[in-house]
Amino acid sequence: MRPKPEILLSEDQKRIVWDLRISGPSARTALADRLDMHNGAVTRLSRELIALGLVEEHVQDQRAGRGRPIVPLGISSGGGYAAGATLHPGWLEIALVDFAGTVIVRDLEPFDSPDPRAFVEAVDRRLRGLSMSHNVLRSRFLGLGVAATGPTLAGDPTRRWTVDWLQGWRDLDLQRLFADYLGLPVWIENDGTLAALAEYYDSGLIRTCSSAIVFFIGHGVGGGIIVDRAILRGEHGNAGEIGRLFPGKSKRPSGIDLLAELQAAGADIRALNEVEMHQDTHAALIDAWVERAGEQLAVAADSGVAWLDPGAIVVSGALPLPILHALGAALERADWATAFPHLPRPKMHVSRLGSWAAAVGAALLPIHQLVAPNAER
Repeated sequence: MRPKPEILLSEDQKRIVWDLRISGPSARTALADRLDMHNGAVTRLSRELIALGLVEEHVQDQRAGRGRPIVPLGISSGGGYAAGATLHPGWLEIALVDFAGTVIVRDLEPFDSPDPRAFVEAVDRRLRGLSMSHNVLRSRFLGLGVAATGPTLAGDPTRRWTVDWLQGWRDLDLQRLFADYLGLPVWIENDGTLAALAEYYDSGLIRTCSSAIVFFIGHGVGGGIIVDRAILRGEHGNAGEIGRLFPGKSKRPSGIDLLAELQAAGADIRALNEVEMHQDTHAALIDAWVERAGEQLAVAADSGVAWLDPGAIVVSGALPLPILHALGAALERADWATAFPHLPRPKMHVSRLGSWAAAVGAALLPIHQLVAPNAER
C-alpha cells in the first residue's frame, strides 16, 4: 500500500511547483510561457500555492526601474519538512530536509540490531529529539522515507529480501509496520534508488539533464535510475538491482568485498565507516581494489548507457570520498567511455554526500512524491 501524501495537489499545481524546482525562481509570465498556461490560470494557481505555504514571492530591489516590479515566485523552504532514515552495519543515519530540499540536519548514532521494531523505536526517539533541537516541531511534517536494502519479493511488493545482517526485516510489510508504530505517512524504497534521487537533487542534475544512472556502493552494490526526472522503479520495483550482475561468492565491487580484503591483509577493521583510517596504511591494496571494481562497474555502466542513454552517471556510496573519486576516475578510463568518441557520452559525477545519499534521498522521497507530476515509473 502506497502512503497518501500529506498534501494533495492538483496536476496543474504540481506542474508549477515542479517547474520552479527545476528552473529556479521565475516570473509568472515566464511560468505561463514554459507551461503553456494562461496568465490568469498561473496567477490563480500561484495564489493557491502561496496560501499552502509551498511557494513564496521573492521580493527584489525595487529602487531601479519604473512601473510595477516583477516579483518572481520560488519554492518556499517553510512549506514543511520530511525525514529519511537508513541503516548501515553498525550505525543508523537520519536526515531532515525542508521543502526546498535543503538538508536541515544529518544525525548518526551507533545501532546494530536486526530487529525492525528496534529500528523504528530508535527512529521515533531521534525524530522527536531532532525536531525539538532544530525548531521544526511546529512545522508541517510531510512524511518519513526509509531506505531499505534488497529487492522486493515475487508476488508481494510489500516485502523485501534484505541482506543477511537484516534478516529480521524479511517477510514483513515494513511500510505498514513503521506507519502503524509512528502514526505518520511512511515510504519504503530501495537504498540505491533513494541514493539516485538524492544525487540527482544535490548535484544540480535535476536542472541540467532529465536522466541519470547512479551506482551506490554500500555494504553491497546497487544502483538507481532516473528517467524523465522520475524514479524508475521497474515492473516489480527492482530496477537498479545491479548486484545480480556480480554473484555473491565471486569478487564484487561492494563495500563488504573491500572490507574482506582489508581484513585478509591484517587490518583491524569491522565496518565501512572505519575504512578511512586505513587508506594510508593499505593504499596499494585499495588502489588495486579500485581498479578491479572500476572494471566491474564499467560493464554495468556500458549496459546502462546502451539501454538508457542517460545524461549523467554518478558514483555514490558509503566508502570514503577519495575512494569514490578514484572509482569515478577508473570508470572514465574504461572502454565504454572512450570506444565511441563520435557519440555523446554522459557526464560523470562523484557524490558529495557519500553514505548520506540514502538517508537524504529517503527524506526527499515524501517531497518528491508530493510535487513531481510523474514521481515514479
